[in-house]
Amino acid sequence: MTPKTKKRFLYLLIAGVVGFVVLQVFPAKVIGVHTEDIGTNPPKRYTLDAPPEVQAVLRRACYDCHTNETKWPFWSRIAPGSWLMAQDVHKGRSHLNFSDWADVDQDERQTDLETAWEMVETGKMPKWFYVYPLHLGARLSDADKALLKGYFLKGAAAKTEKAEAKADDAKTGTKE
Repeated sequence: MTPKTKKRFLYLLIAGVVGFVVLQVFPAKVIGVHTEDIGTNPPKRYTLDAPPEVQAVLRRACYDCHTNETKWPFWSRIAPGSWLMAQDVHKGRSHLNFSDWADVDQDERQTDLETAWEMVETGKMPKWFYVYPLHLGARLSDADKALLKGYFLKGAAAKTEKAEAKADDAKTGTKE
């Protein structure tokens, strides 16, 4: 390496370190990152009425973003990774937060479960950048997907049967 190249490399290294330090104190709220979420979990909890196997899969693949039980690792406090994680958790909780289900009626829960199944079935959840490289255990096997499908859609089958029964009653003129 020539002395000129070494000097440039040193300047780049110093600029990188200074830039990293500046990121740690930059008010990320200015760019729309919900930094109030970083490292915190609201106290509200809800226990799903699901078999233990289903709960295990949900805890492994869904709970970090879709409950108030997020595990915040040490790197979740270092910018810009903290900004990305806070944004993902905020979005996940706003779309579906199992911890808020005590305030939700059964029909809305079922709609949430059906939507969750659509996301799992199409491969949109869990997000690839959550799974790779840090949460390989969150990958869903075919058996996991079958388990989730059975749980997520069990209420949909009951709802369909109930609607069909009402339709039959309407045709025959009887009431439940």
